[in-house]
Amino acid sequence: MDERAQYWFALADYDMETAKVMLKGKRYLYVGFMCHQTIEKALKAVIAAKCAEGKMPPKTHHLLKLAERGGLYVKMSDEQKAFIKNLNPMNIEARYPEYKEALAAGLNAEICRELLAGTEELLCWIKQQL
Repeated sequence: MDERAQYWFALADYDMETAKVMLKGKRYLYVGFMCHQTIEKALKAVIAAKCAEGKMPPKTHHLLKLAERGGLYVKMSDEQKAFIKNLNPMNIEARYPEYKEALAAGLNAEICRELLAGTEELLCWIKQQL
């Protein structure tokens, strides 16, 4: 596997483990945030593997755009597309006070366990695409 892809996947794996720690600590808002970060970095790994030497993946957090840029969106199942669509706002909304409360109110242990399971499944699928 391309060295740059390995770098991004290592970051994605680290973020996945962080999401699990956040669940144990009942930091539900950050479970969602770290799940988003996991998928973002995994998608950037695919893009990095396809980029010319020295070029970096785009500086965006938009999962749908990253999936399209990496050529994976067309390969995704409807379920996977729906998952990243639901995960997408967790990056921005977890960062800004005006969104945090509303987002946090919709997250609990059960929902976060589902987010983790979906994120792990999608991360595995993305890795298989390279």
